[in-house]
Amino acid sequence: MEQAKNQTAIDALNRVMELELAGVVKYTHYSLMVYGYNRIPIVSWLKANAEESLGHAHKAGEMVTLLSGHPSLKIGALLETEKHDIGDILRESLEHEKGALGAYYDLLKLSEGKSVLLEEYAREMIVQEEMHLDEVNKMLRRPGAMEPFQE
Repeated sequence: MEQAKNQTAIDALNRVMELELAGVVKYTHYSLMVYGYNRIPIVSWLKANAEESLGHAHKAGEMVTLLSGHPSLKIGALLETEKHDIGDILRESLEHEKGALGAYYDLLKLSEGKSVLLEEYAREMIVQEEMHLDEVNKMLRRPGAMEPFQE
């Protein structure tokens, strides 16, 4: 890729990294705020999501350095809503994941036909994020509901 396109890809990857690092902080925070009967499995799920986000951030950073870029030290937006009901946490998670998914689609769009490596990386991450969104969506449904969750 030429230098200008290379920098655009680095910027997109750094945006992904920042969003994923925000996910680490959010999921860690959420895991500390869960109370009630189902606390243990939900906390475990949230901790696993924090670890997954850290892995995704690391992978994005590795892609930045592969392109001879400098990984960002920034973290995406961290807004405290003070809402800690499980439903609220899941809805916030859904919104966060939609943002991350959008960032991966942006990366795919700018890499298509220009870099097989970035294109395949973006596709792989899109698959993972889509699956995660589906998981959260199913958790937000009422038992027995077949239709996707709608806010």
